[in-house]
Amino acid sequence: MTLAGSTHRTIEQTIADELGIKLTQVRAAVQLLDNGSTVPFIARYRKEATDGLTDVQLRALEERLRYLRELEERREAIVRTLHERALLTDELGEALVAATTKNELEALYAPHKTKRKTLAFLAREAGMESLVEDLLEVPFASAYDIAQAYVEPELADAEPGTVEHVVAHADNALEGARAILLEAASTDVALATTLHQRFIRRGVVTARLVPGQEVAGAKFSDYFEFSEEIRRIPSHRVLALLRAEKEGAVKINIDVDVLPPAKSKLTGAAREAAEILAEEYDRERSWYERTVAESLGIGAQVLNMVSDEERVVGWLTKTVRLAWRQRLLPRLAGQVRTDLFEQGQKDAIGVFASNLRDLLLAAPAGEHPTLGLDPGLRTGVKVAVVDGTGQVLETCAIYPHVPRNQWEDALARLEDLVKRYGVQLIAIGNGTASRETDRLAADLLKRLTSAGVSGVQKVTVSEAGASVYSASELASVELPDLDVSLRGAVSIARRLQDPLAELVKIDPQSIGVGQYQHDVSPAALGRALDAVIEDCVNAVGVLVNSASPALLARVAGFNRTIAENIVAYRNENGPFASRQDLLNVPRLGPKAFEQAAGFVRIIGGTEPLDASGVHPEAYPVARAILADAGASVGAVDEAALAQLNPAHYVTDTLGLPTITDIFAELAKPGRDPRPVFKTAQFAEGIESISDLAPGMILEGTVSNVAAFGAFIDIGVHQDGLVHVSQMSRSFVSDPHTVVKSGEVVRVRVVEVDPKRKRISLSLMLEDKPAPARKRR
Repeated sequence: MTLAGSTHRTIEQTIADELGIKLTQVRAAVQLLDNGSTVPFIARYRKEATDGLTDVQLRALEERLRYLRELEERREAIVRTLHERALLTDELGEALVAATTKNELEALYAPHKTKRKTLAFLAREAGMESLVEDLLEVPFASAYDIAQAYVEPELADAEPGTVEHVVAHADNALEGARAILLEAASTDVALATTLHQRFIRRGVVTARLVPGQEVAGAKFSDYFEFSEEIRRIPSHRVLALLRAEKEGAVKINIDVDVLPPAKSKLTGAAREAAEILAEEYDRERSWYERTVAESLGIGAQVLNMVSDEERVVGWLTKTVRLAWRQRLLPRLAGQVRTDLFEQGQKDAIGVFASNLRDLLLAAPAGEHPTLGLDPGLRTGVKVAVVDGTGQVLETCAIYPHVPRNQWEDALARLEDLVKRYGVQLIAIGNGTASRETDRLAADLLKRLTSAGVSGVQKVTVSEAGASVYSASELASVELPDLDVSLRGAVSIARRLQDPLAELVKIDPQSIGVGQYQHDVSPAALGRALDAVIEDCVNAVGVLVNSASPALLARVAGFNRTIAENIVAYRNENGPFASRQDLLNVPRLGPKAFEQAAGFVRIIGGTEPLDASGVHPEAYPVARAILADAGASVGAVDEAALAQLNPAHYVTDTLGLPTITDIFAELAKPGRDPRPVFKTAQFAEGIESISDLAPGMILEGTVSNVAAFGAFIDIGVHQDGLVHVSQMSRSFVSDPHTVVKSGEVVRVRVVEVDPKRKRISLSLMLEDKPAPARKRR
C-alpha cells in the first residue's frame, strides 16, 4: 500500500480548506517558499502570485506545510513498516490514511510497534483462536475443562516464550486465549474510534493534592481538588495543571468520570457524596466495558453475571475488564493528554507571539538624547546617557536610596548630565527600587523647571531581559569598555528610543511577555517567535548604515553571517551609498539581495528611492510615476498622485497590488507603521500593593496578554490582572481584541490580596453589576 501518489495535492488542499483560501494561492505560496523566498518578501512583493496573501496567512501556511509534510513522512514510514511485517489490514490502512494528526497516527500504530513475538502471536501459532471460539460459545461451562482439551501433557516442561509452552498447561492455554482477545480489542480501529469519541465528549480531567505538598505547592492550591470535562477545559488551565504535576504538587488523572474517593474512612454526608460519585463512575465505566465486550463478540449481559474465573462467564468478564482498564483506558488517557498538551502549547505560543508582536511594534520615543536609569538599592542606580542614535555619551552610578541615602548628590549629578547633554527623555527601569527612582526623577524634573529647563519627560520602561543582554556576547562586542552592570542602563535608554531595534538583541523568551513558555516545545516556540521578529523588523524597515548586526540578521534574506559582514564592510568602507552596493558584501548574493533589498533603507544616498519601501526591481515604474506626477522622492504632491491611475502602470511582472503599494510608498516614503508614542502616568503615593484599595482608578501599561485576561503594570512592583470577564460588559472571546502589550489603559481596582500578591483590576471603570441573564 502506498500513499505517495496524492500526497502533495492532499497537503495543499488541506491547507486551502483550513485557511479558507484558494488552492491556487496555496500552490503559488508553496512554490515560492520551496524556492527560497521568505514570508515578508512574498507578502510584500509577490502579491500577484499569491493573490494577496498576508504575512499572517503565509506564516500559518508555512507552519502547516511543515507539519503536514512531517505527518506524511511518518505515515509513509508506518505504512511501510506494517506492510513489511504483514500487519497492514485494509481497515488499519484506511484509518492511517484518514489520520489528521501525528498523535492520532501514533495511537493507531502503538498496538503494532513491538517487534518481538507477543503472547498473542504465540497463542495463534498454537491454534488458540479455536479455544477462543469455544469459550465464546459456552459461557456457563468450565473454562478449565474447555482449555484442557487443547493441552499436550508431553510439553509440560516447555520453555516459556515458545509456542509449545502455550499448550503445556490449561492455565497457559487460557492465558494465550486471553492475550488474543486483549490484542483484538487493542487493535480494533472501529472500537478505538468509538471509545475516543465518547471519551472526548464525556471524559473528565481531575487533579488531587499529593500528600505533604500543601505548603510547597501552595501556589497551585486551585488544583488541589479539581475536576473539569475534557471538552471544556481551557488550554491555559491544562498547562497550569501539567506544571503543578511536574513540580510534584498534584497528581493528574484522565478518566471516564471523576474517580470516587475511598469510602472506608468516610462518614455522614461525605460518605453519601462518595457513594453517589461511585455510582456515577460505575455507570459511565460500564458503557465502555459493554462496548468492548460487544466488539469481541461477547454478550454485554455477561458483565452483569457474578461468577469466578472457573466458569467461562467469569473468565470473559475479567478479560473484558482487563482489556478496558489495562489496555484501552491508559492508551485513551495518554492520547487525550497529548492532545490537550499540544492544543495548550499551540495556544500558549500564539499568545506569546501576539504579545511579542505588540511589544516589538510599540511606539518609539524617537531619536532624542536619553538618560537611562537602572534602579537598585544597595548596589545603587546605574546611569547611562545616550545620544539620539543610541551612542553612549557617559555612564556612572549614584546612590540615592538606602543604605547610603545620597539623595541630593544624586540629584546634582543627574541635573548636570541632563543640562550637559541636552537630555529630553529619562527612561526608568521597572525593577527593584523603580518607584523610589521614579520619585528621584520627579524631584529632578522640579529642579530642572526651576532652573529654566523644560520639555524633559520621564518614562517607566520594562527592563525584562536587560540583564540577559548585559551579559551577552553581543553586549560585550557593542559595549566592550562598559561594566556589565552599566550595560543594563544603556539598554533601558535605547529601548525607550526604539523598542524594536533594542529588543531584537535579546532572546525573546527573556522579554517576559509569554506564559508557560518553559512548558512548551522550545523548537516550536523558537520558530514562532523568530517569525514574529522577522515580520516586525521587515514591516518597519532597517537603516542599513546604522543598524546593529542583531537587527540586520532579522532582515528577510539575511542571516547572522551576512549581517556581521555588512557591519564589517560598513566599518571598513564607510556608509553604503546605495542598495546596489550591498552586492559587494561577502556572502550576500543575488538571492539574498532580492529578498532583502526592499526592507533596508539608505537615507541620503545616491538613489533617493533607496529610502523607501519600493523594491529595486520596481524602480523604473516608480520613476515613471514620479515623472508623470511632476515630483521627486520625498517631495510628492499627494493630490498629483491621486490624479494618476495605478492601472496604467501595470506590467507583465508588476500587477495592480504592487503598483498600489508603490503609490502609497511614494506618498510617504519609508513610513513607520508603529503608533504615536504615549506613556502611562502612575498615581502619586501609590507605590506598593498595600497602597491599593478597591475602587481606585489608575493608569497603567499592559505588560502581558493571556488567554484569560491581561496583566497591567500600575507601578506597584506587582502586575494586576484584568480577567477577561472584566474587560467589557459584552462577551470577549479573545483579550487581544481589547488590549495589546505596551498599551496605556485606565483601570479600576476590584480586589487586593497582599498575602497572595494578587491584584484584580477591571477595564470597566464604573462598578455596575452585569445585567441578569434570562434562564433557559
